[in-house]
Amino acid sequence: MELATLDIAIVLAYLAGIFILAQLVSREKAGHQKSASDYFLASKSLPWWAIGASLIAANISAEQIIGMSGSGYALGLAIASYEWMAAATLLVVGKFFLPVFLRNRIYTMPQFLEERYGTRIRTLMAVFWLGLYVFVNITSILWLGAIAVNQVTGIDQMTAVVLIGVFALVYQLYGGLKAVALTDIVQVTLLVLGGLMVTGLTLSQIGGGEGILAGFQRLWDAHPGHFEMILGPDNPFYKDLPGISVLVGGMWIMNVSYWGFNQYIIQRALAAKDLKEAQKGVLFAAFLKLLMPVIVVLPGIAAVVLAPSLDRPDQAYPTMMRLLPSGILGLVFAALVAAIVASLASKINSVATIFTLDFYAKMRPDAGQPKLVRVGRIAAALSVLIGILTAKPLLGSFDQAFQYIQEYTGFFTPGIVVIFVLGLFWKRANQAGALAAAIGSFVLSIVLKLAWPGLPFIDRVGLVFLLALALAVGVSLATAAQREGSDLIRTDDVDYSTTAGFNIGALGVVAILVALYATFW
Repeated sequence: MELATLDIAIVLAYLAGIFILAQLVSREKAGHQKSASDYFLASKSLPWWAIGASLIAANISAEQIIGMSGSGYALGLAIASYEWMAAATLLVVGKFFLPVFLRNRIYTMPQFLEERYGTRIRTLMAVFWLGLYVFVNITSILWLGAIAVNQVTGIDQMTAVVLIGVFALVYQLYGGLKAVALTDIVQVTLLVLGGLMVTGLTLSQIGGGEGILAGFQRLWDAHPGHFEMILGPDNPFYKDLPGISVLVGGMWIMNVSYWGFNQYIIQRALAAKDLKEAQKGVLFAAFLKLLMPVIVVLPGIAAVVLAPSLDRPDQAYPTMMRLLPSGILGLVFAALVAAIVASLASKINSVATIFTLDFYAKMRPDAGQPKLVRVGRIAAALSVLIGILTAKPLLGSFDQAFQYIQEYTGFFTPGIVVIFVLGLFWKRANQAGALAAAIGSFVLSIVLKLAWPGLPFIDRVGLVFLLALALAVGVSLATAAQREGSDLIRTDDVDYSTTAGFNIGALGVVAILVALYATFW
């Protein structure tokens, strides 16, 4: 595939425009010097639309667009459960988690762990998250993003890795979270419009001039198996999506961990003007998640008809892009670049936040605000440099880089959910129980993977969660309760009530989910 001059001009205009916009929205008033709150939490002033858009922009990147479209090609609409169940999870986060976090002025997840349990669990999990973000998230976005850029433009893959990394770094280096979050509404708008163009044009082609709806109906009639949401045990992809477990099993654990306790996701809501604004933001994100399968899954299913003999499923989305006329192709490629840059910038900013506030500020409590901002910028630059240098060695030999991400995080996810849920809702949970859950989650996951290799990944996550929960409760009860005053998290005066608007919106999300699963069961 080659980009025409018009397409190249559109992409360059997007890159220049988003860079200039990021610098403009993150400017400070004359005489005001950026503080740590300004840089890492956008001065705690984000409006709901920026929170919702930024949640999606941080989430959707090359691995989602290319990977989920490939899964749509291989196994069908069932992969959309990752998106649709996330919408339900966001409602839980807004209703039950955010009130505690914002009441206690939490700015990082390790900070919550320290104030709730103590320093050891904070240090353990902060090191884990830094390792995860740098060696898994940043490297995977760089590598998979470079694959997408290479397939569309022909640019050498390692050159693309460097270009993506440097642009994402420079774009947010001055403004921090404000530069990222306040431009993400543009990124998400471009992502949605570009994705809808790909879906609309591919379905129109299948419809043969009779329109998009006719194309969708023909696609469904031709491949009804690709529109089954709940896979049976006889399905060859049952191990990836084990039937009803996607609704009531381990997928909930994965989503709660990702959307509720993941720094680069939850940081947007922590930077809200107030709780109501944060809740409106996550509700907006929930509605956007309902739309995502139309953008990232349907093009892959359409490729089953339009390109039935692909060598690999992950070729589905780039192949569908080849059908686009010049100009439209430039917009869609700009949308793909927007997804890569927005998600990568979010990870970079979160690495800087955790390193600066959970390590440097602890070691140098007398450091001034300008010094903290400077250290954050240095940490951001180093994280990108490490990501560029390690992307190919870590991911170059993987046929499915998405599996690499799932396997690595899945060993720890159950323990993370146990630690936070008990920390939020059970006062008797202590540091010994939290450490037991964190270590036990990893050990139990390894043991089950080796001893029961046929157990589906999602079911393993659910089972390890139950075992880690029992372990945490047992160890907490068997050891001394925390000293009076060591638990700094207040929950006694937290108000979990939500506005009528949030409640009506949440019921709308649930109703749409029920309708979708009833239609495509």
